Amino acid sequence: MPSQQFEDREGSVWIGSASGLDRLRDGPFVTYSLPEGLPSNGSSPVFVDSQNRMWFPPVAGGLWWFQNGNRGRVKLAGLDKDVVYSIAGRNSDLWLGRQQGGLTEMHVAGGHFTARTFTQREGLAQQSVYSVLEGRDGSVWAGTLSGGVSRLTGNSFTTYTVADGLSANTVAASLESSDGTMWFATPGGLSKLAKGKWQAYTRKNGLPSNNINCLLEDSSGVLWIGTTGGLAFRGARGFQSPVAAPAPLRESILGMAEDAFGSLWLATSNHVLQVNRSQLLRGTLVGADLREYGLTDGLRGVEGVKRHQSVFKDTAGRIWISLNRGISMVDPARLTRNAVASIVHIQKLSADGRSIDLDHPFHIPAHSHRMAIGYVGLRLSEPERVRYRYLLEGFDRGWSERIAEREAVYTNLNPGSYRFRVMASNPDGSWNRNEAMLAFTIDPLYWQTWWFRVSVAFVFGLSATVLYHFRMYQLTRELNVRFEERLLERNTIAQELHDTLLQGFLGASMQVHLAADLLPTESPAKYPLAHALKSMAQVTTEGRNALRGLRSSNSTLLDLENAFRNIEKELLPQTGDAPRVEFRLIVMGKKRTLHPVIRDEVYRIGREAALRAYQIARATNIHVELRYSSRAFHLLVRDNGPEVGSTAGESTGTRMSVSVMRERANRIGARFLIFSGPGTETRIELVIPSRLAYQYELDRRLQRLFGRA
Repeated sequence: MPSQQFEDREGSVWIGSASGLDRLRDGPFVTYSLPEGLPSNGSSPVFVDSQNRMWFPPVAGGLWWFQNGNRGRVKLAGLDKDVVYSIAGRNSDLWLGRQQGGLTEMHVAGGHFTARTFTQREGLAQQSVYSVLEGRDGSVWAGTLSGGVSRLTGNSFTTYTVADGLSANTVAASLESSDGTMWFATPGGLSKLAKGKWQAYTRKNGLPSNNINCLLEDSSGVLWIGTTGGLAFRGARGFQSPVAAPAPLRESILGMAEDAFGSLWLATSNHVLQVNRSQLLRGTLVGADLREYGLTDGLRGVEGVKRHQSVFKDTAGRIWISLNRGISMVDPARLTRNAVASIVHIQKLSADGRSIDLDHPFHIPAHSHRMAIGYVGLRLSEPERVRYRYLLEGFDRGWSERIAEREAVYTNLNPGSYRFRVMASNPDGSWNRNEAMLAFTIDPLYWQTWWFRVSVAFVFGLSATVLYHFRMYQLTRELNVRFEERLLERNTIAQELHDTLLQGFLGASMQVHLAADLLPTESPAKYPLAHALKSMAQVTTEGRNALRGLRSSNSTLLDLENAFRNIEKELLPQTGDAPRVEFRLIVMGKKRTLHPVIRDEVYRIGREAALRAYQIARATNIHVELRYSSRAFHLLVRDNGPEVGSTAGESTGTRMSVSVMRERANRIGARFLIFSGPGTETRIELVIPSRLAYQYELDRRLQRLFGRA
């Protein structure tokens, strides 16, 4: 049966035959390991010379080369019996750092190799050389496993250790920056040698870890440091980690290289990454600026190896990466971004484990605790690298972080309408702006409906109003009872005083008059009796005034306006030298009937205030204002006398007068205020709440509301 072929929208070719379905897809990486004829699966340093010959030393030992499908092994200088830790070189010369054999220089001419070796006998610090660097001046730096770093110039070595300023005697990598500064990566920190002076940098200086694995200076002169705690760089503010670096950049960085297009290639303990260098420096990485490669890209493993120079850029611009499962090569110039967007689709919706049919308009049952929305990005190639972002309108404040999970879960959502939106990105980080949307409504329980809440609020408000008015009605009735009792008590006392004490006093006064009339004119007792009669007349007058104050009048005092107009007569000067008083009465608002006790106390307080202004403060202008309003009754007495208590002569009288007025106000539940100051008029104000002042009108309102009690 002939096979069938089909190319999908992503560029993959599908071949269907009797034996099954196969897919052919171009990956960016080419990997070399045992199937391609290498003697091992990698885990070694890698180097490519100017002839595009790849050099790699197997972990078990020896040195091999690979070129155009051909391979070979180098056996001279004992290299086949030793482990090569590192390879460096320029043109046709290679420098090899060995586990036991020291430092070997190998010259390559066509297919012929010559070599010479330097050991401790020639001045090398140690036989175990872990890292090798050939400087611009032709000198060679050999970083040893535990003896420091040795510099070979000509045929002589100069060794530097911790005693000279090196951070540690183990040197994992060396770098010569563009300004000639030497940098050394050690487990104890980063060491710098410039103009013969050493300087050390550690976590205190901004590095994520003291254990440094690899170094790189990029095309813009920025120094990058790969540590066991993540990636760092040396910027204008010193050493620092990239802002908001994703989790892979916080892993152990084992190798780094920069391509010609502004990207950093990193091998970490668990990832192979391509990062936009400029965006990483700015701290503005987005999804498309960081690409992670995996097995579907042609890699056979994603774990980096701890070897000197495990990531290398050759003269053609290709990136070579040594991993745990082979040596992989990628050509950045041939990388193309896959513009094919991932199509996102919402698959399911469930409430508390019950599936909801998406084919019809639907409502979520009331009081559902757990909502789960499943979605998928439709992509045939690399579906595991599709990333998602979602937003639940009506709940979320913004889009979620990019995630790989294909389900969004919400718990205890309030009743209401929601719209779920989700978008997907392709493996290159490009987002498909055609979102998938799902609108749904969560039904409320009866006690969560608007009409129930309005009803509860209405009932509560009505109950509070009824309780308030009922309580005011009770308090008012209690106060009315006390007022009536006080009024009856005062009338009884006035009657008894009039019928007993005052009448008896008048009778005694008449007897004294008769006795005085019977005495001769020249009698010495005549004058004392006349003086006693004058005193008795004054006491009688004061007693009558007191009785008038105790007993409520049924005529004059029923009208406060008329009662206050009578005060004007008391303010008329009694002698010719007394000052003339301008008295003015103002009535504002619709007149209302006051309770008799309230009315009497208002009159007494107003009369006391007016008399204080005339007799004590010597005022010449006295204004009395009666104001009726729906909320309160106001009495205001203003005069142009001096400040209250401003002179010693009036202090005692003023204090007594004010004290009497304040006591009267407190007895009827009123507010008593005095405003007085130098150069201003004196204001005495009495404020009585309407529920106390307009007793009869309040009674009628309450009786209509509650019925007659």
